[in-house]
Amino acid sequence: MHFEPVPLIAAVFLFGAICQLIAWRLRIPPILFLLFTGILVGPLLGIVRPEALLGDLFSPFVSLSVAIILFEGSLNLRIREIRGLHAVVRNLVSFGMAITWLIISVTTRVLFDVSWEVSLLFGAIMVVSGPTVVAPILRTVRPLSTIGNILRWESIVIDPIGASLAILVFEFIVIGGGRDALGHTLVTFIELLVIGGAIGLISGYAFGMCLKHFLIPEFLHSVCALAMVFASFALADFFQPESGLVTVTVFGVLLANMQGVDLKHILIFKETLSILLISVLFVLLAARIDIGEVMQLGWKAVLVCAVIQLLTRPLCVLIATHGSALSRTERLFMAWIAPRGIVAAAIASLFALKLELYGYGEARILVPLTFTVIMFTVIVQSLTAVPIARALKVTLPDSDGFLIVSSNPVSRAIARAFMESDIAVMLADRSRRRRLKAEKEHIPTYRETLPEEFEAGYFDEYGLGSLLALSADEHENIEATIAYRRVFKRDNVYSIRSRRENGKNQSERRLRRASRLFGKTLFSNRIDYQMLLQMLEKGAELHFFALDQKLDPRQFHEQCGREAVMLFAFDTRNKAHCFSAEAVPSADAGWRILYLGFQPPTI
Repeated sequence: MHFEPVPLIAAVFLFGAICQLIAWRLRIPPILFLLFTGILVGPLLGIVRPEALLGDLFSPFVSLSVAIILFEGSLNLRIREIRGLHAVVRNLVSFGMAITWLIISVTTRVLFDVSWEVSLLFGAIMVVSGPTVVAPILRTVRPLSTIGNILRWESIVIDPIGASLAILVFEFIVIGGGRDALGHTLVTFIELLVIGGAIGLISGYAFGMCLKHFLIPEFLHSVCALAMVFASFALADFFQPESGLVTVTVFGVLLANMQGVDLKHILIFKETLSILLISVLFVLLAARIDIGEVMQLGWKAVLVCAVIQLLTRPLCVLIATHGSALSRTERLFMAWIAPRGIVAAAIASLFALKLELYGYGEARILVPLTFTVIMFTVIVQSLTAVPIARALKVTLPDSDGFLIVSSNPVSRAIARAFMESDIAVMLADRSRRRRLKAEKEHIPTYRETLPEEFEAGYFDEYGLGSLLALSADEHENIEATIAYRRVFKRDNVYSIRSRRENGKNQSERRLRRASRLFGKTLFSNRIDYQMLLQMLEKGAELHFFALDQKLDPRQFHEQCGREAVMLFAFDTRNKAHCFSAEAVPSADAGWRILYLGFQPPTI
């Protein structure tokens, strides 16, 4: 059956987008749908044949796509996120990797009776995980930030290390073993790290300085970043084959941790591009699977998968997390998550062909066995990750929390009330002095009032879905409201009036009217920041008023005081709803009203 390449390529992109959309709707990792789609349109229906579709460009396309995905993932690796837990990541990609390699190699050798050379190479291939499979699962599960950060770091760092290990094993096999082979292997390893790391450091620093000193206009940030990634990847591979993955990872990590570098535009573009490439790659790679070869492996392949899932990963995590601050439930969840992905598939396909050319006919087992492990780990972990995370209680709360702009007395009082009611909250403030006041009260803080480094993904991880602009500075509120409309939905963006409009000049009124286009006026038009601050200074406190019937403002003021100000309504699911000039929550029996007043409610 013959199809024109243009419609086929368009169909692959369309299939990928549809799979992502369905997965988002059902809150299931998209890789599951991408795998099934690739198998359906590939080996089952014979519509998509990647090598025939892309020809000699297939392998370079996979290599460059993996480079972009690794770079995008490493741009989100900020060292401060794993402070106190960096030893766990180090152990996972060193001791943990060695344990994984040895156990899988021995298992393969015993079950399939292949040579030690092929077994060791397969074990090296299987140590990699990768952001292509871990990131979609984390995005769906939304685990606690500690284990989420660890798994994200591990998945990105392990790819270049695992790929390098596979290359070293291959070099050792080809040379024929012995001392000469061992010496050559060590030299190759050093060259991989030195050349790949050096080019990554130079590229990352040079590009970061260009951004820092505004040598590249904003609209070209993403284009130049992409070009630099491709150039550094190709340059590293030219001097030392397969060192490009090390280069792009170092490039991204360095750029992510440079001070004063604005990555906002690059992050948005790279995240979109990464999702697109993951979708296309999984459909194409799944379309290459030979179902017949996979079926021939039989129960032995299933046993290899079981050993990887139930023995290797738990033992790896147990040793890597020994002595860490992680709880038992966090370790159990980490012990379940380690799916294999695109890098494993690409390495297996590459080395299987090369080993066969060197006379290792048994190397034909590498590709079907690798894809069996990929399918098994992706399917099992995608389907079970969410229920297991919920059962272990290691998921973040729903995005019902609030990011509050400015750490002033009013903001801190509201934040404390939210925290006492188990509502996620974070105070955003440029002032370190004001942030310290909040931190002394154990209120989480964010060091900017604008989303310069992080976008929706960062706040979503902390369960934050709404913005409250509560600054005493009208311009700061307006600036934050306009900026965060890109992060939160417009209906979830609120801004308080900083003071009464009497005495405001015409330009400030125009600014206030403009800000309403991007959000709602918090509480009401009669209430402003100065009013709430004065009430607090006079002794007013935050209280809860429980409703036994539909909210009646007159009854509320009779029982809570004439000066009481209704701020938020908590429904029966403990979700907080804002009072605003545009809408009043339809509070009913069983709800609670959080108000600022001088007396608790009378019965």
